[in-house]
Amino acid sequence: MSFDSAVDAYRDPPFRFFDNREKYLLFVSTCNEKQVIADRIAMDTRSTEPGPTGLRVFDAGMGDGTVLTRVMRYLHSRFPEVPFLIVAKEASVEDVSIGLDKMADRFFEHPAMVLVITNMLYSEAPQLYPRSKSMQARLNWVEMPLYGSTAHEFDTQIGEQQHRIREWWQTRPSEKTGNPMYVSPSVLVMYRSDRARELETVMPRAGDRGHEYDVIIAAQPFRASTPADVKVRNVLAPLAKSLAKEGRMVVIQSTGKDPGMEIVQGIWPEDTPFKTPRQILVQELASQLGHSHPDLRFISYPDSHAIFRYALRVDPSEVAAYIGTSTILAAWNAATYVAQIDDRRLRDAMSSSEYLDVTSKILNKYGGLWFADESFLVTRV
Repeated sequence: MSFDSAVDAYRDPPFRFFDNREKYLLFVSTCNEKQVIADRIAMDTRSTEPGPTGLRVFDAGMGDGTVLTRVMRYLHSRFPEVPFLIVAKEASVEDVSIGLDKMADRFFEHPAMVLVITNMLYSEAPQLYPRSKSMQARLNWVEMPLYGSTAHEFDTQIGEQQHRIREWWQTRPSEKTGNPMYVSPSVLVMYRSDRARELETVMPRAGDRGHEYDVIIAAQPFRASTPADVKVRNVLAPLAKSLAKEGRMVVIQSTGKDPGMEIVQGIWPEDTPFKTPRQILVQELASQLGHSHPDLRFISYPDSHAIFRYALRVDPSEVAAYIGTSTILAAWNAATYVAQIDDRRLRDAMSSSEYLDVTSKILNKYGGLWFADESFLVTRV
């Protein structure tokens, strides 16, 4: 690469939605989307029952673990004695670390649990098996029994794995998309040693394939502007194929039909990143999988059920009286994060004060800020 090319790549790098950690963490801490998504997953899986050997859950993007741990609490309340296999895909080493910080309490409350973290691709992660022979030879796989009986003991042992996670979760950017790609496929398997015998029925083994799941969580698993056929082929189809009989996959994505999008279009009037509403994804799933997998059902609920809201955490009295700069910046961050605006456009927009005026106007208009997500289901009969 020439010097000029390197400079251009630095100035205008490939878009990577989750690269800016501060932007992501600010969104997570100032909006209640994760909590609302967890409630939606609980609602859409309320009829789910464990398989004959236990309950198997796959999270197609653990993130910071907020959604997953809330779903785990819900499932424990329903099935307190059932063995759980929880498999979570996550490419970000930071998110893996943050997510694992939440897991010690889960092992304490639900002892009969195997937790698996992997960095593999959507087409590989459900089966915990790389596609290419070269990557099969590089597979990192470790089983980590946890000793003791307290959350503190489990937390200490999980924390001792941070060095391994930093090493195994190294990534390189994809030349095509800029998305992080693993350097080596990795699997970390954790369980309580005092429950090892009863967990044999759900314990995954290196090299085993054919894993099927009773619950699959696919919350915001792709870039909004990606074409529907690519979203289905690369993400949703491999996940749907991994459903167990009577299993349910809950797919959640942003709609763009909310005040957040009004902020974005106040700066970029022609911006329309949300090009694949759930009806289009359901049609594409049926097109790609309907003939080869006739036991799959693709369910798009009416808007009254499918669409739900989450909001910026802001005191209404603050908006009514005086909107502070920190609130305006949090709202701007949330709106541009959800719309997946790249850093170059953000830098240009923030070179003047117009974005502050637009954001303040929308906050005043609605007395706060809310966003609309939608969900649909894939089931296997």
